[in-house]
Amino acid sequence: MPSPTPLSGTMDSPRSDVGRWGGNPWQPPITPSPEPEPEPEPDRRSRRGGRSFWARCCACCSCRNAADDDWGPEHRGSGSRGRGSSSGGRRPDSRGTDSRQPGSRGSAVNAAGDGTIREGMLVVTGVDLLSSRSDQNRREHHTDEFEYDELIIRRGQVFHMVLLLSRPYESSDRVTLELLIGNNPEVGKGTHVIIPVGKGSSGGWKAQVTKSSGNNLNLRVHTSPNAIIGKFQFTVRTHSEAGEFQLPFDPRNEIYILFNPWCPEDIVYVDHEDWRQEYVLNESGRIYYGTEAQIGERTWNYGQFDHGVLDACLYILDRRGMPYGGRGDPVSVSRVISAMVNSLDDNGVLIGNWSGDYSRGTNPSAWVGSVEILLSYLRTGYSVPYGQCWVFAGVTTTVLRCLGLATRTVTNFNSAHDTDTSLTMDIYFDENMKPLEHLNHDSVWNFHVWNDCWMKRPDLPSGFDGWQVVDATPQETSSGIFCCGPCSVQSIKNGLVYMKYDTPFIFAEVNSDKVYWQRQDDGSFKIVYVEEKAIGTLIITKAIGSNMREDITHIYKHPEGSDAERKAVETAAAHGSKPNVYASRDSAEDVSVQVEAQDAVMGQDLTVSVVLTNRSSSRRTVKLHLYLSVTFYTGVTGSVFKESKKEVVLAPGASEHVAMPVAYKEYRPHLVDQGAMLLNVSGHVKENGQVLAKQHTFRLRTPDLSLTLLGAAVVGQECEVQIVFKNPLPVTLTNVVFRLEGSGLQRPKVLNVGDIGGHETVTLRQTFMPVRPGPRQLIASLDSPQLSQVHGVIQVDVAPAAGGGGFSDAGGDSHSGETIPMASRGGA
Repeated sequence: MPSPTPLSGTMDSPRSDVGRWGGNPWQPPITPSPEPEPEPEPDRRSRRGGRSFWARCCACCSCRNAADDDWGPEHRGSGSRGRGSSSGGRRPDSRGTDSRQPGSRGSAVNAAGDGTIREGMLVVTGVDLLSSRSDQNRREHHTDEFEYDELIIRRGQVFHMVLLLSRPYESSDRVTLELLIGNNPEVGKGTHVIIPVGKGSSGGWKAQVTKSSGNNLNLRVHTSPNAIIGKFQFTVRTHSEAGEFQLPFDPRNEIYILFNPWCPEDIVYVDHEDWRQEYVLNESGRIYYGTEAQIGERTWNYGQFDHGVLDACLYILDRRGMPYGGRGDPVSVSRVISAMVNSLDDNGVLIGNWSGDYSRGTNPSAWVGSVEILLSYLRTGYSVPYGQCWVFAGVTTTVLRCLGLATRTVTNFNSAHDTDTSLTMDIYFDENMKPLEHLNHDSVWNFHVWNDCWMKRPDLPSGFDGWQVVDATPQETSSGIFCCGPCSVQSIKNGLVYMKYDTPFIFAEVNSDKVYWQRQDDGSFKIVYVEEKAIGTLIITKAIGSNMREDITHIYKHPEGSDAERKAVETAAAHGSKPNVYASRDSAEDVSVQVEAQDAVMGQDLTVSVVLTNRSSSRRTVKLHLYLSVTFYTGVTGSVFKESKKEVVLAPGASEHVAMPVAYKEYRPHLVDQGAMLLNVSGHVKENGQVLAKQHTFRLRTPDLSLTLLGAAVVGQECEVQIVFKNPLPVTLTNVVFRLEGSGLQRPKVLNVGDIGGHETVTLRQTFMPVRPGPRQLIASLDSPQLSQVHGVIQVDVAPAAGGGGFSDAGGDSHSGETIPMASRGGA
């Protein structure tokens, strides 16, 4: 069975397409990089009849015409990407220069264009945007954790500033504030905002004088709840009897505007403070994996406030030429992010890889957070290898939280991948109930991770506001593009698969039935069993305010077996490619099948058992076949490496256990990522012809890393952490790599430690310097070709620096590929 998508590229194999906006002028920066420069490639849009992604994917943006000059980032030549380089689509060559002025209207000094400052002219000598992390603006807008010195505000909320003037402000003076974004700002598109001080302004923008003292003018500015998000240039114009003055652009005065879940007028508004604290401001979280019976969890560093991450998020929108005029719409923004976090079609952030070979990049299991991935993409412009579903979802959570959308990471266990739009999972068998793999294109992932984000849906009928599914993992195309969502959870719950976007695919992931088809003597196929509770068996996310799991299955689907749930499934199936799938079903089900698997540890022997129960009042004879194979978490299986056949006689009402022992030496040569195995159970009841069919997935647990803090953590002071790991395998782990990361504690750090012998224990010590106070999470992982999915976390409570300083710019540097000697080694 094929992997979910073809591998989208490697570092030494340039992509064969230029993405959905093939004609946009952006080019990768010419900076030293391990990746080669992509060769010139044809315009992808010309191959699609000139229709852009927006025309195909987003109806609200399909009306672009030739006059829309703010389409995509401006090409400013080569130059290294520095701090603040994602500035409204432009790529300045340095922080201190910019050739553009508002509307290209002459001198930056006066409107007359002669550069003369006349006596009596109201000159703005400086601007204080009150932008430091401890200032009123940043605190009131909940942006004080961003590791930036620029002003970062949320739309629909007031902020304050002080204008420094050449003389006292007079009532006859006129002052106008202007905000600009994009390559050709226009008032009608919201990319050029004009705010006359003391007067009303369209769209919710206005400014008022709160205090005039000497040469200082204090202003209170109201922003529109529908404002475009992004990085705006800011200028001030004054008009007095002596003439007009315009403040030159200054990169230090640039203003970031984000979505505002604290503003009731913003369509992303969330009416629960604890939700906002968790889904917008929390910088770390838990991501769940494994199987429903064996749930694993790992801590993920979202790091949305780390320096550079906000620029990376805006760069993602710039890179694909999203129209600036559409960036105030969270529906469009979240849809673009779902497309751009994967690399297919558009050279986006992450290259997906389900092959098991990660030699040209990073094993997806080795990542501990989003920061390293996003900063690499921002720095180089190249897609980062490699990601799988939890990595795509973790990065998406970072990006959407950073931009101001309440977002959570969601895991669906037994997640279906419907390839034929039948809205059922179809499994085909021959006459002897042996799987016909060449026909089994649908697959059931052990788990799949996506995102929920909260917003109103003005583009849909009433009743579909609230949580919306966004899935950045490239599985199937949507309007020809690998993106998914936003899709209302309410439409999924009720089987309303005609609601946009991508409801049929997501519905099938959580609430389709597993249908078993058997080939008949005449070559046709007949339904022999329908497993109604096999898909979407558990949907969970991290609970608010704790590290516990929260079961959210009920918001995605009605109770299993209820009339409402059956109606939703059959309503959805009626719109699928096999609308009559429920017309004919065999009903004889005297014998039930259950599978039990012990909690096995990687490197140890294990046993799986099948429990047969006769629920009839007569004897039943069962011919039972067991097939065991390894499986990727995506449902792609390897060849069968162990099988068992047995005839079992069941007395009325009796149960029988059939055990299959599996030794480590039997499964070791076949292991794939995450140590998962699939047991296929099939059988036939002699007396009534009942067909038995069951698939059960289980995984082998891997050890955790043990992290211990050695001493108190204080902002600006070095602290030490100890990491202990014991190899559970009798074989040597080669080329072992540790990763260490934690927002406010440690920028992403890669540690090469060499080989670790069989059953050997190693201890590492690392120093870090906290830069922000409060409770923090320090996360570590281990990866080697022989063992992956090993991680650990410790909470670090950071005290403020002596003297009351809340933040520090010291420490936290990123290191890559550092070779670290082990502090100690020990035997088992």
